[in-house]
Amino acid sequence: MEIEIQSKVDNLLLGRIEIRFIVLHEGEGTPKRELIRSEIAEKLNAKKEAIIVDSMHSSFGSRKTIGYAKIYKSIEDAKAGEVDFILKRNGLVTKKKQKKEASKESEEKKETPKEKPQKAESKALSAEKHTETKKE
Repeated sequence: MEIEIQSKVDNLLLGRIEIRFIVLHEGEGTPKRELIRSEIAEKLNAKKEAIIVDSMHSSFGSRKTIGYAKIYKSIEDAKAGEVDFILKRNGLVTKKKQKKEASKESEEKKETPKEKPQKAESKALSAEKHTETKKE
């Protein structure tokens, strides 16, 4: 596997370096993001944790992958500047956040059954009214 850097742009406004790269992978499948992050870190002398691989595109039958990555100064900058699904793809989101969200959803589900008995009571009341009108 060989990585070739096509362009390197300093984005001072967002505090990152944006690179476009080509990966030549003869006799192998499309490389994983982790492997590409580590190779870019070696090539550009950066921290692997601060590199975000945004996208990778490869064509069928071609042993070439074209990609776009961003290199931040720190992990905190990367987490602040990227959306959650990109951080998740690059392995920078912890699973604790997902567990917290799941517990919040389960609490909301527990609250909804309280409404169902009220509907049953209203049906019982309407049935009583119906039987009273028949008696008359």
